[in-house]
Amino acid sequence: MKAREIAFKVLCDIEDNNNYSNIAINKHFKNLDITNQDRGLATELIYGVVENQYYLDYIINKLSKIKTQKLSTYVKILLRMGIYQIAFLDSISEYAAVNETVNLVKKYDNRSAGFVNAILRNIIRSKDEVLKVDTGNEIMDLATRNSYSPWMIKDWVKNFGQEFTEDLLEANSEKPSLYIRVNTLKITRDELIKKLKEQGVSASKANIVEEAIKVENLKNIENNELFKNGLFTIQDISSMIVGKVINPKENSMVLDICSAPGGKTTHLATLMNNTGTVVARDIFEHKLKLINDTVDRLGLTNVEVENFDACELDENSIEKFDYVLADVPCSGLGIIRRKPEIKYKSKEDLKDLPQIQMDILQKASNYVKVGGTLVYSTCTVQDKENIEIVKAFIAENENFELIPIDEINVDLDNQDKGYLKIYPNIHGIDGFFIAKLRRVR
Repeated sequence: MKAREIAFKVLCDIEDNNNYSNIAINKHFKNLDITNQDRGLATELIYGVVENQYYLDYIINKLSKIKTQKLSTYVKILLRMGIYQIAFLDSISEYAAVNETVNLVKKYDNRSAGFVNAILRNIIRSKDEVLKVDTGNEIMDLATRNSYSPWMIKDWVKNFGQEFTEDLLEANSEKPSLYIRVNTLKITRDELIKKLKEQGVSASKANIVEEAIKVENLKNIENNELFKNGLFTIQDISSMIVGKVINPKENSMVLDICSAPGGKTTHLATLMNNTGTVVARDIFEHKLKLINDTVDRLGLTNVEVENFDACELDENSIEKFDYVLADVPCSGLGIIRRKPEIKYKSKEDLKDLPQIQMDILQKASNYVKVGGTLVYSTCTVQDKENIEIVKAFIAENENFELIPIDEINVDLDNQDKGYLKIYPNIHGIDGFFIAKLRRVR
């Protein structure tokens, strides 16, 4: 099976079952025997179509009497794929883009072959004109060109201004770097870089966090010997910063109340040199298994994994912990580079989040000893899920105060005030928010 057909099947799965692209790719690619070149093109097509879906549909609707919502899934997806290749992939000839797309249409929906052929040839004939976006509204133009739910663009322009928003959109469209965290219990960063280079992997020290390595061309990670032996784990810099901000002392009691998939939990356990206890909680069995697998692979013996709902109050944990992390469910608008589908969330999808976040933070605060540390974090850039939650929490809980973050240098505007606002367009890493509070009485 060739790259385009694989991409087509994955895109149909995403469309029909509302799957995340990375999950659908893993599922379909698992037992495929294909060349790296085909794998690369299929991946490029899948992410390209998902990331540009609104724009591609805008072009289809411009040229077709039958609008996208009326088209069959097969035809709609093959049109998106064809247009994506013509509009974005210089490495593919326009002739090949049309030809290969039409061949797939013939195979899956033969009676639509002429229709698809006509639309794609139409685009090639007056490419510059057809591919332009002009909705007559600046926000809608930005939303269509970059394929976002319009409310997000509106929200960002209002809160961050036009220029910042355009920078953010550009940063969100870039391919994210892959970072790994050295398991310092087993190896040093320099030694691991050396071993990776021996495997032909491009590896270099990353800034900000001393356990971080930036890697390129690291393929098939699960089967990599160094990974299997627990010498490293995959984690973005922003996520590692959370552990650095908490900065737990050895032999402490730590609670991570929304732990899965376990990156922050295992980082905290490692920072404590396998001493003390990190209690890792989540509510889904399959996610708890992920945490346990990582804990075992990294050789950690100081982690206890428990099934518990962060929205419930655990009477047995009250005032038991030196450090509590509430890395709460959020809109994910800081990690669009990794999960492009987030761009299409509706305002309605997210309206209950602040209430849930506040609820979890309130519950988490009960578990902190006097003098202990409470850290609140999200992977979003929305103030209403971030600083506004923290300020509302402090207003209701005068026994907590924000304390300066001096373990790390990231956001010099805010870290003295006790929180970090991390943006992809400013810091070059995933968008995150981290606040550090102390229980004073």
